[in-house]
Amino acid sequence: MSAQVVLASASPRRKQLLKKAIQRFTVVPSKVDELSIKAKSPLAFAIKAALVKALDVAKKYPKAIVIGADTIVVLRGKILGKPRDKKHAIAMLKSLSGTIHKVITGLAVVNVEDGKIRTDYAETKVEMKRMKEADILAYVESGGPLDKAGGYGIQEIEDPFIEKIIGNYDNVVGLPVKKVKHLLSFFVS
Repeated sequence: MSAQVVLASASPRRKQLLKKAIQRFTVVPSKVDELSIKAKSPLAFAIKAALVKALDVAKKYPKAIVIGADTIVVLRGKILGKPRDKKHAIAMLKSLSGTIHKVITGLAVVNVEDGKIRTDYAETKVEMKRMKEADILAYVESGGPLDKAGGYGIQEIEDPFIEKIIGNYDNVVGLPVKKVKHLLSFFVS
């Protein structure tokens, strides 16, 4: 790919995953306030948030291809964002205990120069074990949940908390690599 590629994300996990798809890219976090984004459904929210983030960063890179992504956790139709604090993280993890929830990542790729935009998404179901309160408290005290949608990072809690993943593991981490590769294929000259 000859054009500069920019990942519009502050997530170290997304950066790591994108390296599986392409070798050279720049990371520039967007300044978008996700709380200002309104949508009719969790899926619509994830895609819209990804697009808004990509377009925000695209303003600064007129010759780039910008990738935006937004990962959400959805339990019983409700989006669980990043926890506000430790108490909120504990409540989130308790609500996920023993349930099946969805992890949705909205994707947007924007070619700033020609205005071409492609969006897509990935959805994975995650079945959580019944979690012991002591395990939840220990995980929250580690600080791990505070910057992650749903209050957990799959790569940190897989053994004690996860029963089964139905779908794409990378999506749960934060970036469905195969989908990103597919979207980028539309931008190769």
